[in-house]
Amino acid sequence: MDKKWLPLTVVLGAAGVAVVTASFWPEGERPPLPQTLCHGALSRQTAELIDDGKGGEVSTEEWESKGKSTDYAVFKGCHVQRADADSDYPRGVYTLIIDDNRNDPHYRPKNAVPLGPGFTGWVLPDKAEANLPAGCAARMGSTAPNITVTFIAPSKKGEEEEKDLVDPDAPEIRNNAAVVREAATKLARKYGCTA
Repeated sequence: MDKKWLPLTVVLGAAGVAVVTASFWPEGERPPLPQTLCHGALSRQTAELIDDGKGGEVSTEEWESKGKSTDYAVFKGCHVQRADADSDYPRGVYTLIIDDNRNDPHYRPKNAVPLGPGFTGWVLPDKAEANLPAGCAARMGSTAPNITVTFIAPSKKGEEEEKDLVDPDAPEIRNNAAVVREAATKLARKYGCTA
């Protein structure tokens, strides 16, 4: 090939790749959204259960940290967010933390609703916790006796810190429980330590 045609060949080749790529994702469309979020612990459907009533597409900001022997050996988390029509920045809806737990796995705060069969844990309107089955900690590289999945909703201004009674059938209790139960189930399956 004559060297004078080489730049034209390269430009035409690059243009061809651009056309093929554009045909996969036409203008205004994005690639498909991931179906699992929060380090694979939540399905998109379950992540969307918690809704602040303002709508918006769900996304996550995930992080992971490995500590020293005296710190957390397992520490993963994610902020579940929703797109905000009034801003370029998504708004936080809740946080999910997966970490070592050296505390009593049977502890339950005042007025908390038990998580139910299958997992040790509890649920409140703004927080929920599930302990992974025995053996998960070692499989995940921790020397702690337990790994805990914790759901934390942002505190709402004007609400009492503690309520005398929590309705176990309230939608927020059911949804919070569904989030931590699914996360604990998927993580136990992933690390091969199911009960």
